Amino acid sequence: MDQKKTGQFLKTLRKEKNITQEVLAEPLNVSSRTVSRWETGSNMPDISLLVELAEFYQVSISEIIDGERKSEKVKQETKDTAIKMAEYSKNELNTEKIKIISVFLMTFGVFIMISSFAVFPNESSWGSIYAIIGGMILTAGIYFRIKPVLLKRSSRILCIAGCAVVLFGIFTVSDYIAVSQFHQVPRFSYEKSYGENIVEHKTLFYTVIQKNPGTENENVEIEK
Repeated sequence: MDQKKTGQFLKTLRKEKNITQEVLAEPLNVSSRTVSRWETGSNMPDISLLVELAEFYQVSISEIIDGERKSEKVKQETKDTAIKMAEYSKNELNTEKIKIISVFLMTFGVFIMISSFAVFPNESSWGSIYAIIGGMILTAGIYFRIKPVLLKRSSRILCIAGCAVVLFGIFTVSDYIAVSQFHQVPRFSYEKSYGENIVEHKTLFYTVIQKNPGTENENVEIEK
C-alpha cells in the first residue's frame, strides 16, 4: 500500500467536495492536523474511520486504500465475486448439513435393522416390517451422502438401486442362514399356510416347513 498515494487521493476527494480539513475533521471527531497527516501520507486513518470516509466520499474502502477510483466494470466484477463467494460459502454450509443428515439417517437405519432382528422373534411380522423400514432409512441416508458426489440423476438412481439389491441380498442370505443353520422360521415369507401341526412358509426362493409349532418337538426345515 502506498500511503502517499492514498493521502493524495483523500486530498483530491476532499477538494472535490470543496470543503476544508477543519470541516471534514468535525463529523469524524478528529483534529484538522490528523486530517492533514492523512493527506500527506504520514499517517493512516483506522478501520472505523475508513468506513466513515468511504461513506462520506461515496467510494469503496478498497479505492481509498489503493489511492484511486476503480472503473464501473471493476466494481461490478468485485461485487460479482463477493456474491459468488457468499453463494459458495452457503453451498459449503448446506453440504455439511447434508453430510450430517446422511450420517444420522444411515446410523438410525442400521440401528432399526439390528433392533428388528434382536427384539422381535422370527414369527413376528413386525420384525420384517421394521427391518424393511430400517433398510429404507439407510438407503435414504446413502442417497443424501452420494447426491453431492454423483451429479447425474441416472447415476444416483443406479447407485440406490444397487443399494436396494445389496440389502435384499443381505436379508435373503441372513434369513436362509437362520433357517438352515439355526432352524428358525423365515422372517421374510410372503405367504403362510396352516395345516394340522404344520405351518408352511413360502419365500421367494424356497419353502420352509414348520412342524409342531410352539412345542418341544418343533422342527423347522427347508422343503426339498
